[in-house]
Amino acid sequence: MKIRGIAQAIAEAIKQEMERNDRIVVLGEDVTYWGAVFGFTMGLFEKFDRKRVFDTPIAEQTFMGMAVGAAAAGLHPVVSLMFVDFLGAGFDQMYNHMAKNYYMSGGQFPMPVTIITAIGGGYGDSSQHSQVLYSLFAHLPGFKVVVPSTPYDAKGLVTKALRDPNPVVVFGHKLLTGLPFLPFEGTEEEVPDEPYEVEFGKAALRREGNDLTIISAGLMVHRSLRAAEMLQQDGISAEVIDLRTLIPLDEETIVKSAKKTGRVLIVDEDYMSYGMTGEVAFRIQAKALKDLKVPIGRLAVPDVPIPFSEPLENAVIPSIKRIYNEARKLYQGS
Repeated sequence: MKIRGIAQAIAEAIKQEMERNDRIVVLGEDVTYWGAVFGFTMGLFEKFDRKRVFDTPIAEQTFMGMAVGAAAAGLHPVVSLMFVDFLGAGFDQMYNHMAKNYYMSGGQFPMPVTIITAIGGGYGDSSQHSQVLYSLFAHLPGFKVVVPSTPYDAKGLVTKALRDPNPVVVFGHKLLTGLPFLPFEGTEEEVPDEPYEVEFGKAALRREGNDLTIISAGLMVHRSLRAAEMLQQDGISAEVIDLRTLIPLDEETIVKSAKKTGRVLIVDEDYMSYGMTGEVAFRIQAKALKDLKVPIGRLAVPDVPIPFSEPLENAVIPSIKRIYNEARKLYQGS
């Protein structure tokens, strides 16, 4: 089937796994008629009704706690965290229980929980609704961190998450959902009708190149690809890698590409300090330092809240032009 954006792909994966596994239940804010607002649970309530798909109060600590208990009792809850920015209201249940109970019980209590949450700015939703924040989850042992950028990957990665005994957090960028009320920077593509898995820890080579490597995830993959097209007009061949998962991280692919091109730019919509750009840069320099022709470049959101003002928001979130400029400067610095 042809799918526009990641929302429909995620909902399709959940539907097929619910048909296969009657232990899967869906809960969270507005997961019934509203499809979790950003479409990740669209159509599930109509098919499975309130026995398996139910709305919760606006109380993240409560429904994250419900998910922990449900998983311990043998269910596989799919939890909608409407905006990732709301994680603070239920974070204790997530990082002190969900992420640790499997380990602390010596494997006696698996925690098969799949959290699906919306991330990202670019449409004027201001500081409390526009962050990415996946580095917070990647920092905490116990979570697997998934960031799909295409419909094909979204369906396959969510299917994989729903067959995993560990807590997995799936981060869907709002500008990739394909919903009519949001700008769309993603893709429409053919996706297999049948269920399939996309392995965790396997990055995707989205574009081959020889002169420099651009590494990113989510929305930034699409902006990096467009920047690479502009670089090609200048005679600069850019390789673009889509991480797909931050935990586990495909270190082999990024190191191999860094050794091949000798120049690396890491692009992220999360904050710069203590984030994905720094972690990936360290992994590369630890294994490919002698192959680098110039220091690794990083482009991310500066350490300020996301502004509401459109010009200011555009100034802090990496744009296609800024990715192009940073990559060109990196290439010319050799």
